[in-house]
Amino acid sequence: MRNDELAAAQAYIRLLEATRAALTEPGEVPVHVPLLTSPIAEADVALERAGLCGNESRFFDLVRSLQPSMSGSGR
Repeated sequence: MRNDELAAAQAYIRLLEATRAALTEPGEVPVHVPLLTSPIAEADVALERAGLCGNESRFFDLVRSLQPSMSGSGR
């Protein structure tokens, strides 16, 4: 995995974790949505730098290699 691909996968995982944290309290969602602006921007930039925009299959393979629990097989 190239460094830029690693950065993109890590940014996505951070975005996913931030989203889960923000949505934990459903009554507070509108208040927490602005907290996702930074992780979304980070993920967008990292995906573009790695050339992974539009290549979701490769991208999610990279994410699963970092966090196997995201494979969906345990659901």
